[in-house]
Amino acid sequence: MTKVLRILNRFNLGGPTYNVAYLTKYMSPEFETLLIGGKNEKSEKNSEYIVENLDIHPTIIPEMQREISLINDYKAYLKIKKIIKEYKPDIVHTHASKAGMLGRYAAYRCKVPIIIHTFHGHVFYQYFNKYQTLFFKKTERFLAKKTDAIIAISEIQKYELTKIHKIAPEEKFRVIPLGFDLDRFQENYEEKRKNFRNLYNISNETIVITTIGRLVPIKNHKLFIGAIAKIKQQTDKKIIALIVGDGELKETLITFAKNQNLNCQIQKEKIESPDIIFTSWIKEADIVLAASDIAVLTSFNEGTPVSLIEAQAANTPVVSTNTGGIEDIILKNKTGLLSENNNIENFSEKLLQLIENDELRNTMSDFGWDFVKNKFHYTRLVNDMKNLYNDLLNEKNI
Repeated sequence: MTKVLRILNRFNLGGPTYNVAYLTKYMSPEFETLLIGGKNEKSEKNSEYIVENLDIHPTIIPEMQREISLINDYKAYLKIKKIIKEYKPDIVHTHASKAGMLGRYAAYRCKVPIIIHTFHGHVFYQYFNKYQTLFFKKTERFLAKKTDAIIAISEIQKYELTKIHKIAPEEKFRVIPLGFDLDRFQENYEEKRKNFRNLYNISNETIVITTIGRLVPIKNHKLFIGAIAKIKQQTDKKIIALIVGDGELKETLITFAKNQNLNCQIQKEKIESPDIIFTSWIKEADIVLAASDIAVLTSFNEGTPVSLIEAQAANTPVVSTNTGGIEDIILKNKTGLLSENNNIENFSEKLLQLIENDELRNTMSDFGWDFVKNKFHYTRLVNDMKNLYNDLLNEKNI
């Protein structure tokens, strides 16, 4: 049996965690997989339950953390090397930046036969200053030479990595979109909608506009909050915004919203006529999206945002900034509207269009499930990855 060591940065709520969970679970029995990952930050929702619900018990390396630390990163690198020497994998497959750097270099030094890396996003825009960004690009180019295959999760991401950032030539890349268990977003829809709205005292006629994600700078929540404040002055419709998530900017965003004269509700506290509810993390995205009428994303940079795929699976139309791989995961003007990056006027215009036009909202709802149900299902992901693994094993006569 072919042995795979799969390495993830950390188990936070998002596409990479689901990706490694489904690959680890459903690529057996042809592939035996050991899953390892780093430690979450305190402000992040720990999502080890995603893998544990599939009866997967990953090995945690506490030193592999989001922040750059020469001491912790080196300790994590040594631990990964030790695991490789003991487990003796045929394939090391790393996911996301930190795991990709430490894991691939350890695999190269240990002479692992096949090394694969998946870019779930990248850190070449809006994460670091220009000198740090240049360092990471040079590091990725070096590691790419030691990597047998690099996976981009969208065609747009592949274009950025090959043509703009010049990480590696096109022939080294494969495009394999993420995959999820999306069926739950179609189940018990009306019951979920009713129960969630009752919990937060939201009336049936209120249009609920939801964003799901970490409260960190790259997600640009101030654009969303500013747009809500602007639209409140332009519509007679009753609207309410949900910010689902947590992170280092939570208090800053609450203060910003209040300075925009918006009434803020924190989790389930009861206040009169809230404009925005900061719900913190909610594991059941299917329940949140069933209660929502519009899903939004305002990020400066994205790979393949899970929240927008899940929104379409729940027949919830989307408004998003046009960044990263967004155009690969929505049907423009059919399941969602795209705005210019960080342009509050343009974003507000698109959002207001969906708020005011009930017919457009309903039409977009009808397209969502049909678009994502096969393209982003985990069975397609698993089959694509099996084909890649077998191609590489055959090339190397393993």
